[in-house]
Amino acid sequence: MTPTNIGTGLDPLLSREVSRRLEAALAAVSQAAPTTLRWFNASDLAVIEKSDHSPVTEADRAAEAQLRSHLLNAFPQDAFLGEETGAAAGTSGFEWVVDPIDGTKSFIRGVPLYAMLVGCRHEGRGVLGVIAMPALAEMVYAGAGGGAWHVVGNNAPQPARVSQRSRLAESLLCSSDFNSFGRRPDGATRGLEARRRLEQACLLTRTWGDGYGYLLVATGRADVMIDPIMNAWDAAAVETVVTEAGGRFSDWQGRPRIDSGDGVATNGLVHEELLRLIDG
Repeated sequence: MTPTNIGTGLDPLLSREVSRRLEAALAAVSQAAPTTLRWFNASDLAVIEKSDHSPVTEADRAAEAQLRSHLLNAFPQDAFLGEETGAAAGTSGFEWVVDPIDGTKSFIRGVPLYAMLVGCRHEGRGVLGVIAMPALAEMVYAGAGGGAWHVVGNNAPQPARVSQRSRLAESLLCSSDFNSFGRRPDGATRGLEARRRLEQACLLTRTWGDGYGYLLVATGRADVMIDPIMNAWDAAAVETVVTEAGGRFSDWQGRPRIDSGDGVATNGLVHEELLRLIDG
């Protein structure tokens, strides 16, 4: 499934290593996706509240266990960070960053917009990402220097590209949860005011969020996806996918980081306009 130009423009050795890991990531997702579907809409799904009051299910834990096992068996010297199983150190310079079910609340409700996110970083730089939507049979994946690729069902991968809309007034804005704008650690007022300005500036606003919103940006169907509260495992995969699709991912300060606690992806053309509105 992996296009042959993955890693173009990288050091040849790094290119080969990224290609190998992208193939492993796609295989791991293919193995773990049916596990999520086994529990999707299942009457016997048990939901547990974690210490931060967010939900976790048997599907989250089982899928992450499969992803972790597959990836670390293939690359035992790599580091790993997963939402459910935490961190494991490595020595290769590569780190896997995984969210087995991004959108657990949607998953619990039987909404098919949950995603599996698998990212990999090398020396702190994103080098590959996979956004898979098991219940929709849709996926976007990317390797650094090789572009982003969109797969629907059993069809052949097609290039994924962001939109060419150049103004927020023409744009579709997505977010995971608009209430979270009022729960930012830097104060509810700043977040809620930013939300108001963005909603007024954009043509359309929809809560097609979590990994799905970033997939929509990467495939040109949405123009902006913003999260006022975001973890590294939510951001690692989508950063590379959106960037390789021709867009831009940053934190709210415009920095290309996944660990700032917030994030925004755009087609690149409206990014600066959006950052100005966030700042007010």
